[in-house]
Amino acid sequence: MKKVAVIILNWNGEELLRQYLPSVLENTPQELAEIVVADNGSEDNSVEFVKSEYPMVKVMEMGVNHGYAEGYNRAIDKIRNEYVVLLNSDVAVTADWLSPLLNLAESNQNISAVQPKILSLRNKAKFEHAGACGGFIDKYGYTFCRGRIFDSTEIDKGQYDSVIDVFWASGACLFVKREDYINAGGLDSRFFAHMEEIDLCWRIHLMGKRIICNPKSVVYHLGGATLDMESPRKTYLNFRNNILMLYKNVPLKYRSSLIRKRMFLDGIAALNYFIHGKIELVKAIATAHSDARNMINGYYKNNVTDEKIDILKEMPYTNNSIVYQYFIKKKKLFSEYKK
Repeated sequence: MKKVAVIILNWNGEELLRQYLPSVLENTPQELAEIVVADNGSEDNSVEFVKSEYPMVKVMEMGVNHGYAEGYNRAIDKIRNEYVVLLNSDVAVTADWLSPLLNLAESNQNISAVQPKILSLRNKAKFEHAGACGGFIDKYGYTFCRGRIFDSTEIDKGQYDSVIDVFWASGACLFVKREDYINAGGLDSRFFAHMEEIDLCWRIHLMGKRIICNPKSVVYHLGGATLDMESPRKTYLNFRNNILMLYKNVPLKYRSSLIRKRMFLDGIAALNYFIHGKIELVKAIATAHSDARNMINGYYKNNVTDEKIDILKEMPYTNNSIVYQYFIKKKKLFSEYKK
């Protein structure tokens, strides 16, 4: 059995597979990894295309659209490789992209997950929004990256080429030990899509494991292939799932206060959308908060005790507010943000 399974989750993505699957096959060493296309009940010609054009690719047909989280959970449950890569269908990989991730993971048993440098396919000189060069989180639960804060992405000048521990790794290209993925509970299928890889990374940290960004590996991500940046659906999922993530992972003594503060800041974001006439996004935030409360009251249980590792206090960059730094102090670059 090969060490790594590179799993591409697909839903009606024939055109994306035509464009980007060849780069994965060309640049992934056959002796190290098998390529798996896990199909989420596509209604286009995706499955037939892969089977006919790339018979060396394993096709896993799941029949219905389980969403990003449950789709990957079901796929990973069926394979037995030591490592898995969750790879978006709109990612083009580069030569020798896999070895730096695998070698780093093999160098230390405490390393659970590794992310490459993720650049934009739309502008290859810039970092890509979803992950850039490794993800962090501020004290109110707002996420950001080396190379991307909110909607500001930086030009890649090699300024973040150091290998560092990060809080979260992007689901666009997430290399992870299968055993740790399973033991952490996998991706939360109740999220359906968005923020679920950050929630998973938080639970991996609570297991005492490390997550690393290794910029020696480089991939290019198209981004926005499923939902537009200002799609009401994407806004809804991001705001709802962020509240759920905080509820699940923050120790009890901080939880209620933090969620109240976060909802207040979300309200300011909704007010800004209202001022700019983006009423559908205002409605999306309101619905996100309402549904998050219902989901919490309905079936979420917070099992994080005060004795467990308080990751928000221990990780770099988590004791300040990225909202204050970005919008008030006008600091747009990650390098300007203090730990």
